[in-house]
Amino acid sequence: MPELKIKQWDKKFEKEIFEKWEKNKIYSFKENDKKVFSIDTPPPYASGGWHMGHAASYGQIDMIARYKRMKGFNVLFPMGLDRNGLPVEVQTAKHFNINMKETPREEFLNKVREFLKIYSNRITNVAKALGLSCNSWEKGNKIGDLYETDSSEYRRITQAVFIKLYKKGLIKEDSKPNNWCSSCGTTIANAEIEYKKEKTRLYYLKFKIKNSKESLTIATTRPELLCTTSIVLFNPKDERYKKYEGKTLIVPEFNQEVKLISHPYAEIGFGSGLVMISSFGDYSDIRLFRELKLKPKYAINTDGRMTRVCKGYEGLKVKEARKRIVESLKKQGLVIKEEILIHKQPVCWRCETPIEFVNMSELYLEQVRFKKEILKIINKIKFYPKQSKQLLIDWIKSIDMEYPISRRRYYGTEIPLWYCNECGEVIVPEPGKYYQPWKEKCPVKKCSKCGSKNFRGEERVFDTWMDSGISELFITGYLRYNDFFKKNFPASIRPQGKDIVRTWAYYTIHRAYLLFKKIPWHECWIHQHVVDGKGKKMSKSKGNVVDPVFMLEKYGGEALRLWSALEGSLHKTDLRCSEERIKGNMKFINKLWNVSRFISLFEEKKKPKELVETDKWIISELKNTLKKSVNGYEKYDFHIPAKEIRNFVWNIFAGNYLEMVKPRAYNKENKFSKNEQNSALFTMHYCLKEVLKALSPIIPFVTEKLWQEIYSKKSIHLEVFPDAEIKNKELLKLTEKIIEFNSYVWKLKKEKGISLRKEIKGIRIPKELEMFKKDLVFMHNLI
Repeated sequence: MPELKIKQWDKKFEKEIFEKWEKNKIYSFKENDKKVFSIDTPPPYASGGWHMGHAASYGQIDMIARYKRMKGFNVLFPMGLDRNGLPVEVQTAKHFNINMKETPREEFLNKVREFLKIYSNRITNVAKALGLSCNSWEKGNKIGDLYETDSSEYRRITQAVFIKLYKKGLIKEDSKPNNWCSSCGTTIANAEIEYKKEKTRLYYLKFKIKNSKESLTIATTRPELLCTTSIVLFNPKDERYKKYEGKTLIVPEFNQEVKLISHPYAEIGFGSGLVMISSFGDYSDIRLFRELKLKPKYAINTDGRMTRVCKGYEGLKVKEARKRIVESLKKQGLVIKEEILIHKQPVCWRCETPIEFVNMSELYLEQVRFKKEILKIINKIKFYPKQSKQLLIDWIKSIDMEYPISRRRYYGTEIPLWYCNECGEVIVPEPGKYYQPWKEKCPVKKCSKCGSKNFRGEERVFDTWMDSGISELFITGYLRYNDFFKKNFPASIRPQGKDIVRTWAYYTIHRAYLLFKKIPWHECWIHQHVVDGKGKKMSKSKGNVVDPVFMLEKYGGEALRLWSALEGSLHKTDLRCSEERIKGNMKFINKLWNVSRFISLFEEKKKPKELVETDKWIISELKNTLKKSVNGYEKYDFHIPAKEIRNFVWNIFAGNYLEMVKPRAYNKENKFSKNEQNSALFTMHYCLKEVLKALSPIIPFVTEKLWQEIYSKKSIHLEVFPDAEIKNKELLKLTEKIIEFNSYVWKLKKEKGISLRKEIKGIRIPKELEMFKKDLVFMHNLI
């Protein structure tokens, strides 16, 4: 057995080790007799670089894969790249300084592909630097190959799912008010809306009563929507306004006449107690327009500018129109007072532009009527942590409209529909190939309804979650490898962030239910966020962003992986990150290296017939540590094994046991029998090997290097995870006594100015430690 000559760990070893893994394809997926454990890996978005949250979460997803391999599973861990959707288009437009709508479609798509090449390579390079043990880094169509969501193969599966759902009657075109982001130029779903707290002004305006000298006061934050006001409400219990019920009010500035009626929606205590219902200030306006059968007028267009409905202000941006309308109202003496209030402004989750409601014709996938069934079926999914399930439950309960799945963009999976130009009949092709209706001929020669041969192809694309929401179907071979899919669907686990529970998690569950009445995966691991060292959200504007690429170049992948595991339980709490914290955790890697170097000085021996009591004790402690570690690994809480193994190595194994057995291991004066010496040599190596194996899912590079330098040229990642059966449990209660005794002797020698190697008199070994007497005497040189 060779001695470890390398004095310390060097991050440059990581690249060499990873290249060897790739060359030997030790993580490639091949069907065999083992049970498949499939990971629905989140495909990172290819429109930008990684942040520390990505580094931490993907590192821990890899820990899941590595642990499950060692537990005997055939792990399906494919790498994917999410390359569809709006962010890709926005970044492409910025990169090339072009406008999507002003660029021919084919030309713009080529620019997107050019842009994606740059960032896709950056992402896979970071993933490799982190040591991800994905099945393959080569693009292909085999199970386990690296996949891209904009590939023809992936897109044809997205389209096939759509076609199946369309033919089930679950998708319909409808014209209705949509959430519209004027910056992104597209409809967005409720799940893509965030709420931003901000200050706004509440204006108290004078509404004159028709044919009367009286007027009523109505408070609003949206004066620019006065032109669309269709009715005014007061609460039926509000005595102030009962005598005015049925009266006609004159809307200030725009002078249309509206009725005042009673309705429980009005809040007695808010503003003046009167509320104007306009099209559309919020979701309540939309609901009330439907309930009261009012005809909406649309004052804001898709560019976020006022339409001709807002007479005198046409073409102005919303905020400018609001400002000018208020100025005009003040000149007329119609503004009674103003108040500052904090309200939740709905904004686009991508660009934070305020959302407006614009009437658009879109394709909708049904979801509202399936809420109860979906809430029931998610009980079959095991969530980590348990409380993360509530995020999903709350979201499902809040759903009150169908899912708009069509987008007026370019770079996404095309909606596979054609339309007859004569009668409007919708032509739905058969699933099986990738369709591009905007540039391909209709797959049927004539319309089955009117016989026309004149068709137009659909130009819209799918919302990006229509693609992302089938990832578990794609990796398990849906419509590609049918036998494999039947055996291995649902997938085993979905790891993902808490911020996309309402989108990626929900839409995946929704789709799987509509298709199969099944769950998409058996488990769902939800991780939290990474914040700065003071617990604050990372932001470029605050200057507190920690760049993972910089950290990888400076400290290597192991430092980031170990930091993410030791810092805390990522699926339970936000992790604090700073360079100091990452650097600090390197101390343990150095300690493990030094322990390994020391043990490598000794020849490994076979297990003797009888182990010395000291060796039995440390093996019991090792097994106890492994038991706790397995408990953590099984719950996907990697903080537990990282913390427990570090404590064992640092404080118990190196700090006490190795010091106790050094005299016996060296046996320079033959004070110990051959059996006693061999017991020490066996135990030291046994413990180190088990520690390396147990740590290998967390720090795969360091453990691989130590394993191959000391024990075997075969990869440690092909080993089985150590068993955790404790045979001498009674010895565990002596651990604290041993540590206390050793600390006492070391402290006493220090106080007396005696070298640790020198003799010391008068120390009595406690009775309960008598079984360790010989090792303790020679360790401390007791006389």
